[in-house]
Amino acid sequence: MKVVLAPDSFKGSLTALQAAEAMEIGWRRVFPDASLKKVPMADGGEGTVQSLVDATGGEILTAQVLDPLGNTINAQYGVLGDGVTAVIEMAAASGLPLVPLNKRNPLLTTTYGTGQLVQAALDRGCRKLIIGIGGSATSDGGAGMAQALGAKLLTAARVQIEWGGGSLDKLHSIDLSEFDSRIAETETVVACDVNNPLTGEHGAAQVYGPQKGATPEMVEVLDENLAHYDEILRRTLGKTVGNIPGAGAAGGLGAGFIAFLNAELRPGVGIVIEATQLERQIKGADLVLTGEGEINFQTVFGKAPIGVAKVAKALDIPVIAIAGSIADDCDEVYDAGIDAMLDIVPEPMALEAAVENASALVASAAERAARLVAVGISLR
Repeated sequence: MKVVLAPDSFKGSLTALQAAEAMEIGWRRVFPDASLKKVPMADGGEGTVQSLVDATGGEILTAQVLDPLGNTINAQYGVLGDGVTAVIEMAAASGLPLVPLNKRNPLLTTTYGTGQLVQAALDRGCRKLIIGIGGSATSDGGAGMAQALGAKLLTAARVQIEWGGGSLDKLHSIDLSEFDSRIAETETVVACDVNNPLTGEHGAAQVYGPQKGATPEMVEVLDENLAHYDEILRRTLGKTVGNIPGAGAAGGLGAGFIAFLNAELRPGVGIVIEATQLERQIKGADLVLTGEGEINFQTVFGKAPIGVAKVAKALDIPVIAIAGSIADDCDEVYDAGIDAMLDIVPEPMALEAAVENASALVASAAERAARLVAVGISLR
């Protein structure tokens, strides 16, 4: 029996690899001689760096960068097992949790640190970048990121604009004469699961600005400034990016990556599936186990278990999902390729207890799944 263990992380308790290891323990209680293959998964959000490093035998590295307020911090990124692909979560350098609640102001926060992570990966010799852009504290359109890589974003007086979305209205021209030349030989793929344009009713400022600390007045300023930024990109770089789906992701960082790094924006789980070579790894398997912290109606919208299930179903391989909790509104996952679901909590318990004992609970759920499979085998 060949079983592939391909869960996402259980947020706040287990990495994807730890979840797969727990599944292995439970499965071997019933099928000790089974051939088990662990393929940690992610959907492009939190945990993607760790999952891809674990899945490919890569390494986690640390770089000194600036946080959204300009303070020096240490941020992690990953280099995959091939030695030339870096995986970066922009939240490690420019994420909302890095900014205290009373200091959240997207007029001032910058993506400069994200550009420094890109530069660190280039210095390491990487020429392919996989970048997750969820959870930003910024609305600067990726201007800070570009400045970190050598772009000069200039006022009419030919001085650099200040950091933050509140300064974009002063942008007059862009000088790329000192932009990092290695970008031209680097492939950049951005994990992006939203379709927001850069500006307007569904744009970066209107939709995401308030959660980053923007007042209604700030939202109006940011939207106008990002529209001006879009026009300058078009006029000076010849890049029309504002209406590209995903341009408004992460406060317009999607637009910045397209304009300055010629990035391709793609659904996160698809990028992870490609990087882990999931299809090759599950070919010939009898069963796939996947899972995540909670399975609910949102799972069908690009979450890792559904991505895994679609690959498995194309190969006619059944899929069982194990979750920390299973919501009442998740029946659509059956139509999306998951054949059965089990939650890990066998009795009422406090969330803290479930988190503390997550590994043992996942192992027990995997054992129950294995026993049900054994019953199916005996019936057949």
